[in-house]
Amino acid sequence: MNPGRIVLAATPIGDPADASPRLRGLLETADVVAAEDTRRLAGLAQRLGVRIGGRVVSHHEHNEASRVAELLDVVRAGGTVLVVSDAGMPTVSDPGFTLVRAAAEAGLPVTTAPGPSAVLAALAVSGLATDRFTFEGFLPRRTGERARALGELARERRTMVFFESPHRLDATLAAMAEAFGADRPAAVCRELTKTYEEVVRGGLAELASWAADGTRGEIVVVVAGVVDERPADVGLLAAEVLARADAGERLKDAVAAVAEATGVPKRELYAASLAARGR
Repeated sequence: MNPGRIVLAATPIGDPADASPRLRGLLETADVVAAEDTRRLAGLAQRLGVRIGGRVVSHHEHNEASRVAELLDVVRAGGTVLVVSDAGMPTVSDPGFTLVRAAAEAGLPVTTAPGPSAVLAALAVSGLATDRFTFEGFLPRRTGERARALGELARERRTMVFFESPHRLDATLAAMAEAFGADRPAAVCRELTKTYEEVVRGGLAELASWAADGTRGEIVVVVAGVVDERPADVGLLAAEVLARADAGERLKDAVAAVAEATGVPKRELYAASLAARGR
């Protein structure tokens, strides 16, 4: 018998109309639906006007590990296991990763039914660079651990996307302002796709002041990466490249390493290194 499959399906992050026809069909036909919250799943099905055809089981952070064997057995028997979280794509700050890893190790099929994503929606409307970004999820709750995590990101060049709860938003923005600088551009995206959707843009200190009065809803914070205002001294970097090459590293590898660390284009740095070597 051919094995079944696991399907990771994105659910609406707010507006039920964002549910795809494929999600509707899977809810009706999957043999098992593994849901982060079975009551929220029932509410979603009611709003979509669909009848869940298979068995529904809970699948959340507290029982995910114990559910794996049961769900893989369904797949081995030829069944379809549909995995859904409360909103957005499973495994992205939601349950699902443990199951996917176990399925991959067992050689069982895993696929997706793509759809809404709070990460990408916030990034798209933030007004910040979208060509390179990093998703950091929720920051640590403890003040010291949060400060250390932000300190490690202070020189991150890519746009950063975070999740945050409403009651910690002001403290998190203030900590970001301290770690990244008061004027670092950012956007707070609240209640995306819902009736009271709001996107507030500004410097981190300004946003922290705005959030001090409190807010509600699902929050995504998008923060610009660092921009070095002083241009790199290509001559000095070329000297570093040649020093690494003299120590035994291949010239191209040395150029690639220094270029990645400094943001200087490899072609420019390679040409400068050759010019310096020929002097």
